[in-house]
Amino acid sequence: MQYKDYYKILGVDKSASPEAIKKAYRLLARKYHPDVSKEANAEERFKEVAEAYEVLKDPEKRAAYDQLGTYQPGQDFRTPPDWEQHFGPGHFHFSSHGSGDFSDFFSELFGMGPRGAHAGGGFAMAGQDVEVKVPVSLEESLHGTEINLQLAVVERGEEGAPQRVPKTIKVRIPQGVTDGHRLRVPGKGGKGMGGAPDGDLYLVVLLKPHPLFKPSGHDLYLEVPVSPWEAALGATVEVPTLAGRARVKIPAGARAGQKLRLAGKGLPKHGHGAGDLYAVVQVVTPPQPTEKEKALFEELARVSDFNPRRHFGGV
Repeated sequence: MQYKDYYKILGVDKSASPEAIKKAYRLLARKYHPDVSKEANAEERFKEVAEAYEVLKDPEKRAAYDQLGTYQPGQDFRTPPDWEQHFGPGHFHFSSHGSGDFSDFFSELFGMGPRGAHAGGGFAMAGQDVEVKVPVSLEESLHGTEINLQLAVVERGEEGAPQRVPKTIKVRIPQGVTDGHRLRVPGKGGKGMGGAPDGDLYLVVLLKPHPLFKPSGHDLYLEVPVSPWEAALGATVEVPTLAGRARVKIPAGARAGQKLRLAGKGLPKHGHGAGDLYAVVQVVTPPQPTEKEKALFEELARVSDFNPRRHFGGV
């Protein structure tokens, strides 16, 4: 029998990741699928691609195949003497659907005879998964929302040729989604072929920038400007939250950058509870002090022995 280089068939390196192998298979399977391809050798290439994927997608079968070493495609090949003892029939699990008859090379390696793609004898391939980035505001994350997505999914036209078809899908965004959150919508991806299931739609949440709040997971951060006297003497100030106004106590002697926690005022968490809101103190001086304010600051400078740079020492 003749050796088959499954890596070369899929156009990937031997070090390719499972994701790269899957991506290469999907591209080639769509290119050569007999139901849609115009290539002269589409059916043969489709079977070859599916056979290669049958081996390389499975860690055990791939490891066994890699133990054979490297040969030239088409080179005469015989399995090692102890191959059947370690990797013969019954050793591996095989998919319930395939692409048609396996080659002699595959059958010799794994003890599999020819089999059809599915009970109907045609060709089946699951629809492609689709991933879409979805901008979501903090307010929408707080309350949850519904959005209409405009997608272009691949489907077969009347003459069997693949074409992109616009589709509008209404999707529910749940409360508490965070930046990078991934949501799965089953069956809303690419159209399956030959009776195979449709692919899934995956939404990747991108939180929109907010003029006041900066999210970190389910927590929110808010810069709160305070005057020098509020920082020195302490004060209670009103601050905004996503759900309305709240009051926060500025302790006497507050430092710039000090974080004051407002429990449960962040984004809701799945199931129960919520993140926190952190008010970050920013000490702000009057940009254009009046003469009286200047006089008071000058008086403070005369009577105070406070030196914020005392730790510099004699350096």
